[in-house]
Amino acid sequence: MYAVIKTGGKQYRVAAGEKLKIEQIPAEVGAEVVLDQVLMVGEGESVKIGAPLVAGAAVSATVLSQGRHDKVKIFKMRRRKHYQKHQGHRQNYTEIRIDGISA
Repeated sequence: MYAVIKTGGKQYRVAAGEKLKIEQIPAEVGAEVVLDQVLMVGEGESVKIGAPLVAGAAVSATVLSQGRHDKVKIFKMRRRKHYQKHQGHRQNYTEIRIDGISA
C-alpha cells in the first residue's frame, strides 16, 4: 500500500517502513505525527484519488531526527563590473519513518 502526501509545499510518494526527509515540522524526536493531507492512496490495482484530498485517509509517522541539510552556496557575479556576491543557505529538515497508512 502506498500514498501520495503533501507537506511543506511538496508532494511525496510514501509506503510503510520508508524513511523520509521533509520540511521541518514542530515535533519532538520520537513523537508520533499524523499527516492528514493525503492526495492519493493505492493498493495493487485499486487507486483512490482525492479531489483534492482523500476523505478519511491519514498517514502516521514517527519523528526520527531534526537536522539541517548540507550548505548550498550561491555565487552571483556581473562580468566586467567588479560585482561579486557570496551567500550560503542551510535548510532545516525533519526525518520521519512512515508507520502506517489508513484509508
